[in-house]
Amino acid sequence: MKLARILVVDDNPINLRLISAPFAFEGYEVIMAMNAEDAQINLADTLPDSILMDIALPGMDGLTLTRLLKMDARTRHIRIVALTAFATKGDEQKAFDAGCDGYVTKPIDTRALPALVAGYPAVLPAAYPSGSIPSFL
Repeated sequence: MKLARILVVDDNPINLRLISAPFAFEGYEVIMAMNAEDAQINLADTLPDSILMDIALPGMDGLTLTRLLKMDARTRHIRIVALTAFATKGDEQKAFDAGCDGYVTKPIDTRALPALVAGYPAVLPAAYPSGSIPSFL
């Protein structure tokens, strides 16, 4: 049986470990990145089934990386869940407008996180026919 693979992107090393641990415990193959650039390097080698994306990253922010990934035919099918401390009115919509498939605010109940992420629908490659650009871009 193929293990599900998840990429966790967060610039805080403590958050990175806290978010990754329950997925590893559940049997996921966990890949970690501390910024958007590291995430892109990881994605060049290995495609995950899902990405947990911190929004406030140094350099390129998580929403910008999400837009880039959703424009790329190779990565647009990956489910991306925004992780953020931003919980003001409109922040959730900004994440969905950027192409995120889910939105979770910090602090996070790490014990419930794997089930929560699994509950977001998978994005199928067929959802974006060749040459089409999603409406959120």
